[in-house]
Amino acid sequence: MTRQLSLRPVPGGQVPRTAMVMAAGFGKRMRPLTATRPKPLISVAGKPLIDHVFDRLVAAGVARAVVNVHYLADQLEAHLRDRFPQIEIIISNERDELLETGGGLVKARPLLGDDPVLVVNSDNLWIDGPIDAIRLLSSRWDDATMDALLMVVPLARAHNHAGQGDFHLGADGRITARRGRNRVAPFAYTGLQILHPRLIADAPEGPFSTNIFWDRAIAAERAYGQVHQGLWFDVGTPRAIPQTELILADG
Repeated sequence: MTRQLSLRPVPGGQVPRTAMVMAAGFGKRMRPLTATRPKPLISVAGKPLIDHVFDRLVAAGVARAVVNVHYLADQLEAHLRDRFPQIEIIISNERDELLETGGGLVKARPLLGDDPVLVVNSDNLWIDGPIDAIRLLSSRWDDATMDALLMVVPLARAHNHAGQGDFHLGADGRITARRGRNRVAPFAYTGLQILHPRLIADAPEGPFSTNIFWDRAIAAERAYGQVHQGLWFDVGTPRAIPQTELILADG
């Protein structure tokens, strides 16, 4: 499970060989379901959330996945062991301290290589549009102009999402601004992105959010968004599970 691969450069437009799967959180909003199991193992539409993610990674041709673990880490590791033989799985161990998304990236940085990395939340659930979402995102990547490329969805199509959106996009897809205080933004972040590891630098110690890296990229005009063409679901609470399954069952 810790076998290392020789990582080759990823030309623009190709699916990154490496993914970082964020799976360390407590899943507090999903209580009481997460009292005895980690959120990535909560079942939705017949399979654990993290299995939905790995099915997408495998289908897109991702070769290796770094998975960070903290809460009920043994359960998650046992679940992943030998479950997806098509993809190499490497554990980034955060048992001693939950580092949040940004700190988790810093901890895993030595495992990620030096080419663009696909970063995906383990509780992410989406249905592809006409084009595989990961391949669509990858086709848009331009190493010369981007440090971060986020998959976003129009707020009106963010199923079960109770937030007020996250970003404003320019005509060229560049992220021009975040949602202002007490305002609404037209696009919500889906939990799927491509980051270049050069952005994971000069970071604070300990736990912190990926927002720090995003803010740098936005300020440098090197952060972009790609609009998701299919369905996306915010499965953050127990109530969202049957709502999501109903929509999926209706096709």
